Amino acid sequence: MGQATHTSKKIRKGDDVIVITGRDKGKKGEVLRVLPKEGRVVVQGVNMVKRHTRPSANQAGGIVEKEVPIHISNVSLIDPDGGSATRVGFKFLEDDRKVRYAKRSGEMID
Repeated sequence: MGQATHTSKKIRKGDDVIVITGRDKGKKGEVLRVLPKEGRVVVQGVNMVKRHTRPSANQAGGIVEKEVPIHISNVSLIDPDGGSATRVGFKFLEDDRKVRYAKRSGEMID
C-alpha cells in the first residue's frame, strides 16, 4: 500500500472540504473518515457507488448507495472565512500549541 504523507495531517475528520478534481469536482462535504495509510478520505455525498448486497440477519438486501474513499490530493479544505478552497499551514501560538490555519485568509482552523 501507499505511504502515509504529511498531507493526511492537514485534513482531519469533521473538516469541510471541496473536491478540486475528478468526476465530483466542485462538490462540498464533511470528512467522515481519514485513511492515512492509503492517503485517502471518505467525504459525505462524494464518490458515491452502488453496492448490491445480499440480505443478512441485521440488514435487508438490495442496492445500497455509499461513499467510497477518494485520494486526499483531490480534496482541499474550505476556507472558514471565504468559503473557497485553501491550502493548510501550521503555526505555533504563544502557548506553544500547534494549530492549522488557512493560507488564503490566515484564519485559524482549530
